[in-house]
Amino acid sequence: QVQLVESGGGLVQAGGSLRLSCAASGSIFSINTMGWYRQAPGKQRELVAIITKGGRTNYADSVKGRFTISRDNAKNTVYMQMNTLKPEDTAVYYCSADLQVTRYSSIDNYWGQGTQVTVSS
Repeated sequence: QVQLVESGGGLVQAGGSLRLSCAASGSIFSINTMGWYRQAPGKQRELVAIITKGGRTNYADSVKGRFTISRDNAKNTVYMQMNTLKPEDTAVYYCSADLQVTRYSSIDNYWGQGTQVTVSS
């Protein structure tokens, strides 16, 4: 059973910072791409940032220069440092991972339960 558990969300004032973490646990052979998505009330879930196993990154235009995604492959953990937060960053943030549970299994996508980030003006 694979689990992705996020932490680090909370309430912060505009201009502040938060650091999200997401740890994958369970029967895992290999993790490929990991990423962060967010969903604001009344809106569709959107990509925030992704990072490959080799460390290549991609960001949504709205967060470039403010957010930094990183990962620790030894700990099966992905992080996102969020600086200069804006009220429009308010959303539930979800962790995602594409992984194999065994050497011979397909690459499947897993999601965390989400963590709330609220930025007050």
